[in-house]
Amino acid sequence: MIKLEKLIKYAKKMGATEAKVISTIDIVVEDNLADMCREPQCSNYGLSKNCPPHVSGPSGFRKKLKNFNQAIVFKIDVPSEILFSSERRELFQLLHEIAAGTEQYAVKMGFKNSEAYAGDSCKAIFCYDYLECRVLSKKGKCRNPQYARPSMSGFGINVSKLMETAGWILNKAAYHTDSATIKIESVCGLILIY
Repeated sequence: MIKLEKLIKYAKKMGATEAKVISTIDIVVEDNLADMCREPQCSNYGLSKNCPPHVSGPSGFRKKLKNFNQAIVFKIDVPSEILFSSERRELFQLLHEIAAGTEQYAVKMGFKNSEAYAGDSCKAIFCYDYLECRVLSKKGKCRNPQYARPSMSGFGINVSKLMETAGWILNKAAYHTDSATIKIESVCGLILIY
């Protein structure tokens, strides 16, 4: 448990608002959530190796979960307007960086098969200036393998249930300033630990 506590501290040090250890039994996977990548089609559908149809989807993720007992779920809380602003990309870069960094730290600690998942398409986050994903075009290796992680959406991972399992309220918080009420939203990442 001490190692897991170190991983939680590490995720927070990297920028997570909160992080918790959960049982993989509590990770809810729903086919219809992954189907939403396809219909209505996400603007990033098929553009990276980490998004549908290039990932194993819910059935592959369910099989993978059988090899893991625990996971770390983390969140980043931000004012809701960031999700609809030019800062969105930087937020999701941070999400991927925390997920990947915590995964890499877990591997160094002896959890050699750990795997991280984040949100949004790595193509839109890291390779938005490039016409195509190098891996899919077979023109080279991933430009950002140290950060780019698969999107939870493509595997049907229910983020609302992850947040609930961790004891967090999804997109409900608000705080008041002298001049306004600011709604807080959360983005979430997951690291399977083994």
